[in-house]
Amino acid sequence: MSQTFVSPSFVLNPAKSLEQAIVETLSYSDVFDYPLTFDELHKYLVISVSKEEIKDCLENTTQINFSEGYYFLLGRDEIVQTRLSREKKSQPVFKRALVYGNIISRFPFVKMVALTGSLAMLNLSNEIDMDFMLITKPNRLWLARAFAVTFGRIMRLIGDRICINLLISENALHWKDHDLYSAREISQMIPISGLRIYNDFRVANLWTQEFLPNAIIQKTNNTESKSFLHQIFELPLLGKLGDWIENQVMKFQLKIIAKNFGDGKETKFTSDICQGNFHQHKKWTMKQYEERLSLLHPPSSADD
Repeated sequence: MSQTFVSPSFVLNPAKSLEQAIVETLSYSDVFDYPLTFDELHKYLVISVSKEEIKDCLENTTQINFSEGYYFLLGRDEIVQTRLSREKKSQPVFKRALVYGNIISRFPFVKMVALTGSLAMLNLSNEIDMDFMLITKPNRLWLARAFAVTFGRIMRLIGDRICINLLISENALHWKDHDLYSAREISQMIPISGLRIYNDFRVANLWTQEFLPNAIIQKTNNTESKSFLHQIFELPLLGKLGDWIENQVMKFQLKIIAKNFGDGKETKFTSDICQGNFHQHKKWTMKQYEERLSLLHPPSSADD
C-alpha cells in the first residue's frame, strides 16, 4: 500500500507560547490518565511547530516531568504505570476488536469501520467497551445499524461489549462540531476497513488541523471493493422496497432508543446521522480539561 500525505490547509498562528501549548496538550491527555510519548506530544500539540522546537522547549520547561519515555504534568508520575497497565489490559481486547470490525465491514451497506474511544488508544479503564464508528451508504444507515447492533448483542453473550456509538452516511461526512474534543476523537480513530472512505472523511474535516495542525492526514491509494456475496446481500434491500424497509427500521430503532435512553444534549438522530452519546462524554471531558487549565493558569487580577 503506497501512502502520500495531505498537507495541512489550516495552520494556527502560535500566539501562545510553546511551553503553554505543551502544558495544554498534556492537560487534555491527563484527563484520561494518559502520558504522551514525544511523537504523540508533537502530533496532538495545539500549535504548529517542528519537533526540534519542542525538544528545545522541553529542555527548559519546569512544568512537566518525563519518565520511562513519557511526558506528563508535574506531580502526575503515577499515570505512567496507569498507561502501561491499561495497554497490557487493552491489547487482547484490541485484537478481538479488529476481528469484529472486519466482520462488521462485511454487513450490507457498511462502507467504513473505525475503532474509536479509549480502546483506539489502548487505554481501557474499568469498562471493556469496543467503540466503533461506521460510515454507511446513503439512505441505508439504519439498516446497516440494525445488522451491526444485532451482531453486537450476539457478541455480548460471550462477554464482549460492542458499542456502535456513531454512524454517519456518505451524505454527512463533514462533522459540524468544530472543537478540540471532536478533533482529537477524529484524529485518534483507527480505520479497520474502507480506507478510501476514511480518507474522504478526513479530507471533509480538514478543520481538525485548526486544532491539531501536526496531526497530518495519511492518504492511502488503497482501492477496496465489496465482494460479490456482499453485493448479493444488499440487492434485495435496494430500490423502493429498501427505502420503505429503511424507514420502518429507523422508526423502530428510534422508539427503542427513546424508551431505553431518552434524549441527550450530545445525541443526534437523522436519516444520515446516528450519534448516541447519552453520557455527555464531551461535556465531561472539556470540564475536566478546563479545571486542569485553571489550576495551571489561574486567571490574573486583570481578568477579574
